[in-house]
Amino acid sequence: MKVQQGCHSSDMGIPVTTEEELRRNTVITPEDVLGLQKITKNYLCSPEENVHMIDFTRFKIRDMETGTVLFEITKPPTPGRKHCDPNAGRFVRYQFTPAFLQLRQVGATVEFTVGDTPINNFRMIERHYFRDQLLKSFDFEFGFCMPSSKNTCEHIYEFPALSEEIMREMILNPYETQSDSFYFVDNKLVMHNKADYSYSGGP
Repeated sequence: MKVQQGCHSSDMGIPVTTEEELRRNTVITPEDVLGLQKITKNYLCSPEENVHMIDFTRFKIRDMETGTVLFEITKPPTPGRKHCDPNAGRFVRYQFTPAFLQLRQVGATVEFTVGDTPINNFRMIERHYFRDQLLKSFDFEFGFCMPSSKNTCEHIYEFPALSEEIMREMILNPYETQSDSFYFVDNKLVMHNKADYSYSGGP
């Protein structure tokens, strides 16, 4: 299993851009999404743009200090239906307790498969927001992926120290904390997933 330490994506020197401006681009690059100042309302690419057939099949979050598993999900087998929601699997809703906001470092293990072509430059940029405030931008490299392979990688997230006021607001306002996960192959956006978060300890 590969272990990747996340680095903070620096936005310094990156031109500010909007979701509407990016929608006019034929190709969206890592530098483009680093210019976004708030969560996107819609997906910036279609499922059909995942030409490398990247499929995330398992995801686990653990506290790096104690090893406690905080969240784990495995993708069920694809049903044999012709008419499926094309956005199914692109959105996840997380429910954590307030104690999650006190964690400084968590590990996120992802398992994924790829299609019949090799992937040389697979990168993820993940941007977390509370309302319209950017909390943190993470940048991970997956490394080389062989054709028709199953891959496992653990990304180490270093969380920023949040003020008591911000944490209180995040707890009192579930699902107003959101993230965009952008996936690039050879610096071209091929996948876009979204998530929102509750830290109130309940549904």
